[in-house]
Amino acid sequence: MSFIPFLQAAAPATSGSLLMSVLPFGLIILIFYFFIIRPQNKKQKETEKMIAALKKGDKVVTIGGIYGVVSSTRESTVIVKVDDGTKIEFARTAISSVITDKSEKSAKADTSKTESVKADEEKKEESTQTNSEENK
Repeated sequence: MSFIPFLQAAAPATSGSLLMSVLPFGLIILIFYFFIIRPQNKKQKETEKMIAALKKGDKVVTIGGIYGVVSSTRESTVIVKVDDGTKIEFARTAISSVITDKSEKSAKADTSKTESVKADEEKKEESTQTNSEENK
């Protein structure tokens, strides 16, 4: 049995073929960095700033979907007032977002848009029913 073909296959690659084999991996890593890692790091920094800036009176939403107003803050927790006599203590990391006036207005605008779309659909259905009754 001859070992010459195995020795030839194990010969060192030329610099051109080495570059061509490493280049795709480098491009994939670069794409992952710019499209996945970097935006995630930015989002995490923004969330940390938001959590650090929590103060009494802020309207918040928890990760579990509970809406409330910050009653008081501590080092690692916040107390959220969810109803007239109900206060719940949460870890700061359990706060998913702070509600601002702009986000409330946009949420109201979204609901009014959906209501107008529903009203338009109901009008179309009524006109269709009227037309079908007239045709009978």
